[in-house]
Amino acid sequence: MEITIKINGRMVSVEVNDEVAECYDQGRRKAENLYHEKRRHWDDREFDEYTAATEGLLPYQPTPEDIVCQRETLALLLSILDTCTTIQRERFLLYALYGFGYTEIGMMQGCSRESVYESIQAVRRKFLKFFSNHPDNGLF
Repeated sequence: MEITIKINGRMVSVEVNDEVAECYDQGRRKAENLYHEKRRHWDDREFDEYTAATEGLLPYQPTPEDIVCQRETLALLLSILDTCTTIQRERFLLYALYGFGYTEIGMMQGCSRESVYESIQAVRRKFLKFFSNHPDNGLF
């Protein structure tokens, strides 16, 4: 009996007796079954047509725990911004939220590019100091 096997990326036809061919065929079927079984249970769910058709189609909905965590993080960030001066806070928000450059912010506020840079760096240092000393610093 002739079987085709892959050796070093090339398909080779080999003449073998019936016992070897049967053993090869059983091994191939077992490998295929294991592949399908692995695919069925990769996330501890049964694999069925409904799962395959709907996987990834639902929009993201945060869990209540996610919402609480987001609010806590926002409260922490706002508390850090409250420690900054009004000028520092304005310049940082113009830079971080609205995407203005140092020169643009300087022109808006009538100051030099360097003073805008120093204000933004002062706020960054406060954030870095807080997060480096925070007990949950692995989360940020």
